[in-house]
Amino acid sequence: MGELLWLAGKAFLIALILTPIIRDISRSFNVVDRPGQRKVHAYPMPRVGGISIAIAYGLALFSVAGSGDSLSTAIHPAWKLIPGAAIVFLTGLIDDFFTLKPVFKLCGQVAGASVVFWSGLRMGGLADHPLSVWLDYPVTVFWLLLTCNALNLIDGLDGLCAGMGLLATLTLFAAAILHGNYPLAYVTLPLAGALLGFLCYNINPATVFLGDSGALLIGFLLGCYGMIWTQRASTLLSILVPLLALSIPLLDVSLSVLRRLLRHQPIFVADKGHIHHRLLDRGLSPRQAVWVLYLVAALAAAFALLAGSPIGGRYQGLIIVVFCGVALVGIRQLRYAEFDIAGRLLFRGEFQRAMDVRLRLTRAESALEQATTDEKWWEALAQSARTLELGAIRWTSERGTREERVMPGVAPAWSFRIPLSETDSVEVEGTLQAPSAVAFDLVGFAEMINRTFPGKRAPAGVPAAVVP
Repeated sequence: MGELLWLAGKAFLIALILTPIIRDISRSFNVVDRPGQRKVHAYPMPRVGGISIAIAYGLALFSVAGSGDSLSTAIHPAWKLIPGAAIVFLTGLIDDFFTLKPVFKLCGQVAGASVVFWSGLRMGGLADHPLSVWLDYPVTVFWLLLTCNALNLIDGLDGLCAGMGLLATLTLFAAAILHGNYPLAYVTLPLAGALLGFLCYNINPATVFLGDSGALLIGFLLGCYGMIWTQRASTLLSILVPLLALSIPLLDVSLSVLRRLLRHQPIFVADKGHIHHRLLDRGLSPRQAVWVLYLVAALAAAFALLAGSPIGGRYQGLIIVVFCGVALVGIRQLRYAEFDIAGRLLFRGEFQRAMDVRLRLTRAESALEQATTDEKWWEALAQSARTLELGAIRWTSERGTREERVMPGVAPAWSFRIPLSETDSVEVEGTLQAPSAVAFDLVGFAEMINRTFPGKRAPAGVPAAVVP
């Protein structure tokens, strides 16, 4: 343990000394993150702090290379992840300097994940269920892409990404010590030391940012740590330890993807809907939002250690259920409009009502298209008004007005006029009490009437009667 602490201490001291040097060099070369619409900081900030973390972590590990002692043997898994981590780090560093397109950043991450896979560090299987190579490779790449981008997306407030990475690293280190997984313990604690040294300058108010190089590197390393853990996981539920350790970043990236899919937006388009943005919208200061997320991450870490411990082994299922319940309550407190609307559609009957109204509109359109005369078209239109539970419908033309009142004696809450020609128009009235009112598509109804109007498809048939 003394050797292990000294290894982490070296990483801490290197990061502590190197970070301000990298910060000042970055500022002198104008490699800064400028304020913008999605930014919280008010002035340009050096953004390549990830260099100091990479150097501190690498030097701490290489300092014991070739020593031939037990420590050098224990960190053997590090040599499997360092080449791929270097590729991901360089990809992020190039992005910090030149702003790569998302597809090129993704290619760099896939390349790093592929190198790690072919070096022998891979998922391998789920507990006692081995995976074939053709399935193991995409699962490994997907997992590393997920952790990379989860940490990168959450890097929006001072100290947030580095702090989340530190808590996740310490969680996996503690789980490794509890289970005697010393290779994992030896490769995790140096990263914790490097992150702690960097946080001295990155905590609010920060003087340097991680940049994509640092955020992607932290996410990639944590993903590799998760795979080292799963290779020795004894049960299917115990592989959830890395998921719980990274629960906040993974939850944030999952919510971001779901939100953008619900809004039909590209997945890689940035927005201000991340968890930390929602906390800011709730009135918290940036410092308060970060500490709230630290607290939640610490709670998730406790769940992870409990789920992976021998004591909690009998109640792992209950632990997961409780954690999911707590997470659901937390998501509801963030008040995402997209999920509120989706919940009403799926669980409060609004989707079924909308589907029912859409089917009624489809049947009404079919009847209107089959009408060959003005008289038949009007009969189909009046029938559609009754089917859709409108208050009244009125057709006005140069030959007079024809009206069908579905709810006589009920005052209309709204009216809608649809011009069809210079002389023809249809006016619709309705109430808010009708079961279909919430789901009624007025625009679709207007397009249907306009599209099937006989005056636009054939000469007029039987003249309409005049209503006094």
